[in-house]
Amino acid sequence: MSTLNPYVSYNGNAEAAFNFYHKVFGGDAPHFMRWGDNPQCADYSAEDKNRVMHTRLQIGDSEIMASDHVDGIGEKYVPGNNFAVAISPASKEEADRFFKGLSEGGKDAMPMQDMFWGGYYGHVTDKFGVRWMLNYETPKS
Repeated sequence: MSTLNPYVSYNGNAEAAFNFYHKVFGGDAPHFMRWGDNPQCADYSAEDKNRVMHTRLQIGDSEIMASDHVDGIGEKYVPGNNFAVAISPASKEEADRFFKGLSEGGKDAMPMQDMFWGGYYGHVTDKFGVRWMLNYETPKS
């Protein structure tokens, strides 16, 4: 079964925001994956490497996810335009089907591909301007 979650982009303060949300909502403390953990970001500045590439916080039966914006990948950070819908498809086939459908007439796509964290990930802005992030968590063997 697929799930949908809000995904928020911050301008360098995702860690502070998610530590605050953890204090408010409780649950497990968030884990922070850094841009510097990504082997494709070796040429990023030291400041950008320390920014949050991904984090999430469980709130009841839902999750909120986030990252810090890094200039040079995609569009400029604009408060109010810093949200996406994250979807976790139930299979690679479902991820490919969703991506293909959302890409029709869309733009700014990163094709579905296996990623270093073990997921099968892609993103696209659909023809209505909604940003979608698709990530199938590949089962651990």
